[in-house]
Parts: sequence; structure tokens; C-alpha cells
Amino acid sequence: MAYKNKIIKNPVTGQDIKFLQTAEDTGGALLEMESTYHSESKEPPSHYHPYQEEDFKVIKGELSVRLDGKMRTLRSGDSLHIPKNQVHCMWNASAQKTIVNWQTKPAMNTEYLLETITGLAQDGKTNKEGRPNILQVALMTNKYSNTFRLARPPYALQKLVFGLLTPIAYLAGYRPSYNKYFK
Repeated sequence: MAYKNKIIKNPVTGQDIKFLQTAEDTGGALLEMESTYHSESKEPPSHYHPYQEEDFKVIKGELSVRLDGKMRTLRSGDSLHIPKNQVHCMWNASAQKTIVNWQTKPAMNTEYLLETITGLAQDGKTNKEGRPNILQVALMTNKYSNTFRLARPPYALQKLVFGLLTPIAYLAGYRPSYNKYFK
């Protein structure tokens, strides 16, 4: 479970997250984090949040941003607001460390998703891009669909395919999340 000043480190993607305010701290209204993107961190899959908006402020360095397929770079002092349903992804393509203040409103279960994906990466259960296998993705996509959705394939197709894969994933021993990552 996330708590104030807890730091999680993803060794595969090159992103560290320090929780500043959690869902519990804010009555679910806000999740505030300080995200450190190490040099040349991995570009995550394009995604969107159907019921959340996000605000980013670059404290140090440069942040590469893909919004609706278009690239831009934010620099120290720049801010960006991402409304719900806007497709985006962020990473650090530069040779220097980037630090960003990141706010998600409302918090929903975002901290659990972040802890799960980071824990899987720490346990070597992701590929070199930091992505779990398709069975793990199927379960996580179902569990966190109100918080996080992949931009492709279309959501209806994801629901169909991942729904079909869900029983296979459970039989293979996968779970949508793991309590050991919430400590």
C-alpha cells in the first residue's frame, strides 16, 4: 500500500516514484507523486485514463511527451494538464535525469497499479520494455480498466480478447495484483 514518502523503483523502465500524497491522505481526491525518470528511460505504451485527469510539472530536466500521437518536449518549469480520455505517454529521452511533480485526480486505484507493475519489473516478470506477458496484462487490464486503458487495440477488442484470456491466466497462476507489492 502506498504511503507518504514511500519510493518505488522500476529497474527496467528507469522510473522511480515517490508518493507525496496518497488516496488515503486525500480522501481519494488526489494522488501526488514525484517521479524521477533516469536518463533514456523507456517509453511506456500509449494509454489514457477514462475517469481521471493528470497534471505534470517538470522540476528538473526534460520530459518527452507523446499526446495523441504528436511529440513534444517539456523542460524545467513547464506544466502540462492531461484531461480524461486523452491518449498520452511520457518518458525521458535525454541523457540527464528528469524530475516531475505528477498529480492524478481523483486518485482511484492508481497507486496499486503502479506498485504492481513496479513489483513485476523488480521480480523480472516483464520484458526489456517493462511490459508483463499477455496473460498478466489481461488480468491487470480488467482490474484497472477504470484507471488505465491501453490506447491500442480498441477498448472493445481488449475487453473481448482479455476476457477470453482471463480464465487461462488464472489457471496459469497469474493474479491481477499481488499483495507482496503493497508493503
